[in-house]
Amino acid sequence: MVLLEFAMAPTGEGESLSRQVARILDVVDRSGVSYQLTAMGTILEGDWDEVMAVVSECFRTLQIDCNRISLNLKMDYRAGTEPRLRAKVDAVEGRVGRKLRT
Repeated sequence: MVLLEFAMAPTGEGESLSRQVARILDVVDRSGVSYQLTAMGTILEGDWDEVMAVVSECFRTLQIDCNRISLNLKMDYRAGTEPRLRAKVDAVEGRVGRKLRT
């Protein structure tokens, strides 16, 4: 199972990128892959091929009309099929002894 966090945006498009980020999140949401949107990026959960396909489709979506695109990506692989997107947060909250803002 892969947890993949990425942030993708065109450069040279001005200060506000919400229009382009919305296009990317539309791709992510329609993909069917489990995800979590954060203020600084998006976390995908699934097998390697499916999460990389989503990232590729997001890139192709921006590439249509953006001349330069920045991408930050980090990935954590762990053998098995257990969902970890929420489980990792739950484990930390268990150690702290309370719910945290997520």
